[in-house]
Amino acid sequence: MAEPFKNMFNEQFFERFTKDLKRVIHDFDAPGFVSQIMDDEWGNREFKQRIAHITTVLKKFLPTDYKEAIAKILELLDYVESTYPDFSKIDDTKYGLTLEYGAILDNYVEQYGLDDYETSVRAIEKITQFSSCEFAVHPFIIKYPNEMMAQMLVWSKHEHWGVRRLSSEGCRPRLPWAVALPNLKKDPTPIIPILENLKNDPARFVRLSVANNLNDIAKDNPEIVIELAKKWQGKSKEVDWIIKHGCRTLLKQGNPEVMELFGLGGVKNIRIEDFQISIPKVKVGDSLEFSFKLLNKSNKKANIRLEYGIYYQKANGTLTKKVHKISEKEYAANSITPITRKQSFKVVTTRKLHLGLHQVAVIINGKEFEKHDFELIQ
Repeated sequence: MAEPFKNMFNEQFFERFTKDLKRVIHDFDAPGFVSQIMDDEWGNREFKQRIAHITTVLKKFLPTDYKEAIAKILELLDYVESTYPDFSKIDDTKYGLTLEYGAILDNYVEQYGLDDYETSVRAIEKITQFSSCEFAVHPFIIKYPNEMMAQMLVWSKHEHWGVRRLSSEGCRPRLPWAVALPNLKKDPTPIIPILENLKNDPARFVRLSVANNLNDIAKDNPEIVIELAKKWQGKSKEVDWIIKHGCRTLLKQGNPEVMELFGLGGVKNIRIEDFQISIPKVKVGDSLEFSFKLLNKSNKKANIRLEYGIYYQKANGTLTKKVHKISEKEYAANSITPITRKQSFKVVTTRKLHLGLHQVAVIINGKEFEKHDFELIQ
C-alpha cells in the first residue's frame, strides 16, 4: 500500500527544515517548533490540515511584520537554492524535494498575505519555482481580480517554466482542493490570452496545465473551448494533444461537435453482441467483470472511441454515471473484436459506495448502446 501523502511531513523533514530555518533565523527554536507541530492531534490531521497547522505554528517563529517574515522566507529559499543544487533543482517533468517547503510557504502567503498584494505577489513568484502556488493564488484573484489576472498574463511569459505553469494552473476555474473562482466560471474570457501564450510552451507540465484549464472551462462554457479547439487544431502535435485532453469531458459527454472535430463519426454500422456480466451480484471490495463483442459491419474501417459507463447508486436512490475510456482507435472493416473489462468496487476515499442497483453501459462515439443491471452487495 502506498505511503499516505501526508507522511512527507515526518521527523526527517522537520530536522532538515528547522536546520535550514536556523540559517536565516539565528535564534530559531527548533525543538520548540517541532514540539508544537507534533502535538496530540498531529496523527489525526490529513494532508491539508497538516500544512495549515505547520503554517500556524511557523507564524509564531517568524517576524511579526508580514514584510519582514516574507523577507526571511525568500532568504530561506535563496539559501536552499545555493546550498543544495540537486535538492532545489527542478525541471519540467517533476517538482523537486522542495515540494514540502513550497506547500508550507505557499500556505503562509495564502493565510497571512492577502492584505499585502505587492509583497505576496513577489513571494508567490519565487516560491512557485520550488513548488506550486496555485492554491494561494485563488484568494488573490477573488480579492484583486483585475490586478491578479494582469499579473498572470505577465507570468505567462516568464523565463521559469514553474511561473508560466502557475499563470494557467492558478486561474483554473475548477481547480481541485482550491477556493472556487465563480467569476471565471461564469466568464473565462480573461484566461484565454494566457492559454494562447502557453499553448506552444516547451515544458510538458505547462502544456498539461493548459489542457486542464480548458477542461475546467468546458464544464461551464463548452462553446468557448470548442471554438478554441477548432482554431488551434493542426498547429502541432503538442497543441493537438492539448485540445484533445482539454476536451476530455466533452468527449465523455458525447458532444456531437467535439466528436466530429476529432473524426469520431456515426455508428450506424457498429453493433454490440454477446454482452455478459460474469457475476451479476458484486461484493464491495470485488470487481465487476463484463465482456462483449464489438462488430464493425461496414466494409470500411471505423474510427471508434469505446467507453463504458457505470451508473452508481446514490444515497437518495437515484443513479449517477461515471464514464471510463477503453480505447480510441481504428477497427478494421467487417471485424469482430472481443472486449473484456473489470471495474473495481474497492472502498476508496473519493467515492462513497451505496448498496443496491447499479448499471453498466457500453458507449461508442458518445452514444450509449446496451445497458445492463447488476447489484452491489455487502
